[in-house]
Amino acid sequence: MNRYRSFAEFWPFYLREHSRPATRALHYAGTTLVILLAAGAIASGDARLMIALPIAGYGFAWASHAAVEHNRPATFKYPLWSLAADFRMFFLWLTGRIGRELQDAGVGQNRHPGRPDAG
Repeated sequence: MNRYRSFAEFWPFYLREHSRPATRALHYAGTTLVILLAAGAIASGDARLMIALPIAGYGFAWASHAAVEHNRPATFKYPLWSLAADFRMFFLWLTGRIGRELQDAGVGQNRHPGRPDAG
């Protein structure tokens, strides 16, 4: 694995490490669960919900790398950039802008026109 010196250099690598739609879908599920758990903890005042945050987020992500992508999560070498990239990827997907980012990073062709997560 190369040593990236900036998030801008890291971002295309991160996307290539998430080249399969199923990998990204599992990441989106985990990130959604993290957001819901955090909101639930804040709304209820129950800080115990915060314990589940890393389990939910990393559980889905690491499972996707093991079962779908068959690569080693970038979290182990770039923990903060990986966390930031996960949220960036999630919000780009949510707003329908991830397809262009994937294309710019060299991830697949648009196999499902009209889907914001195509690629």
